[in-house]
Formats: sequence, structure tokens, C-alpha cells
Amino acid sequence: MTKFSQFTPQNPLILVGCGKMGGAMLLGWLKGGLSVDGVIVVDPYPEAARKMLPMLTEASFVAKVSDLPEGVTPGIVVVAVKPQMMDQVMEDFKSVSCSPAVFLSVAAGKTIGYFENYLGRDTAIVRAMPNTPAAIGRGITVGCVNGNVDEGQKTTCHDLLLAAGAVEWVESEKLMDAVTAVSGSGPAYVFHLAEALAGAGEAIGLTPDLARKLAQHTICGAGALLDQSDQDATELRINVTSPGGTTEAALNVLMGEDGLGKLMTKAVRAAHQRSKQLAD
Repeated sequence: MTKFSQFTPQNPLILVGCGKMGGAMLLGWLKGGLSVDGVIVVDPYPEAARKMLPMLTEASFVAKVSDLPEGVTPGIVVVAVKPQMMDQVMEDFKSVSCSPAVFLSVAAGKTIGYFENYLGRDTAIVRAMPNTPAAIGRGITVGCVNGNVDEGQKTTCHDLLLAAGAVEWVESEKLMDAVTAVSGSGPAYVFHLAEALAGAGEAIGLTPDLARKLAQHTICGAGALLDQSDQDATELRINVTSPGGTTEAALNVLMGEDGLGKLMTKAVRAAHQRSKQLAD
């Protein structure tokens, strides 16, 4: 018996959207004990998913929500489609009789109220915000729930989201815009840091290839060290900064009055504001 044994052919997990994010999560669930006949994938273009998940059968896939088998009562519906596709998906759910025990969205920008308008205010709804490293199981997802979600349902969603990496919960949905600004958009900030560090290396004479490799491995290695260390980022920074040394010279610039801290706050505030605008 596994933590996913509740999902059966009669009460399956329905995954709507099986792209990189959805496919990676499903692979994690299957490895974690989800039965092949306990899942149905809704995706009009499943070719990539079939290659990623060869253990699934032809019966595991349907093109649209209205193609779900008769008599099926979803144990949970997980929606992992792009935000611009969500309206059509939700319209499709309005046309079918099966109602999920709980509805879990990992789509950006769609509020709990949005889903309640389609599914009814008595539906148990979980809104979750993963980030792109979730596609390799190294992300972090933050979730919030409406008042219809019980502790058992929240635990099930927590277990499912663990396939994407770490999981945290917030009590107020209002915090999801801040979550989006920090962790949702955060990977792009790190990627840009890699670009900037490589560019700076080129500016002082390194070849583009070597500068890129140095920047990439430095950022990946530092991130892994931060993840595995008992020390926080501040302590690790202090440990590597020798008085009067090269690192201190660079940090005097980065930590100056108009340095990285001020710039990052400005950037995160811009993302936060934009997230609130998109949710309105």
C-alpha cells in the first residue's frame, strides 16, 4: 500500500496537461507508487509524454476533458496547462458531469476565485505555485487552499507536490503574488546572474566558452553548497570573504548603496506588482 493507492481506475488522478512540468511530476508520482491504471492524462498532443512515460498505456490518454470515460469519479484533478489555455480547460469541465474531490492547479496567475467561478464555491481547491526547477524535481512549490480542503486532501496534495521538490504553504492567498515574485520568477534572476558573470569574465579576457563554464559551475556549486550546508547564505558569504582580498573588493561594489540588494528589491517589487495586475 502506497500513499497514492487511493487512486484507482474508478477514482483516478486526472492530470490535465502533460508538458515538461506535468510530465516530470507524473513521472515522480509513478516512481512513488502511483498505479498506471490509477491515472488518466488529458492532453491533445501527448507524443512527448508518451516518450517520457512509456509505461503508460493507450487507455491512459484522452485528448480532452469531455473524453474522460463514463463512470469515472476523479480522486483529484491536477491542472498543469499554460495560463492562456486555462479558460478552455475550465469550460470543458463545466460540460462534464464528473466533479473532482479536490482540484489542484499548478498554473501561474489563476486565483482560487477563478476556479470557484467555474467549479462552484463548494469545491475543494488548491492553488500551487511551482518554479521551473520543478521539472527536474529540484524546485520549490508554495500552496494555499480554500475553506473546503480538509487536512487529508491537503496532505495528498503535499505528497503530490513533493515530486517537484520542496513544498511550503501559506495561509493567505494574498501572499501568492510575493511568492511569484521571489521563487516563481526567481530562477530567471539566477540565469541572468549567470549571464552577467560570464559577460564580466569575457570583459577581462576570458574566452566566451570558458567564462560561461566558470559562471555556470560556480552558481550551480554555490547553490548546492547552500542547500547542503547547515550555514545560511550570510554565513557562507562571510566565510569566503577574506579581509582585504579579491572577494571583499567585489562585494564592496555589489553590496554598495546602489548595489545588488537595492536592485534586487526593486526587481522583486516590479514582479510583485505585475503579478497582482495579472491576477485582477
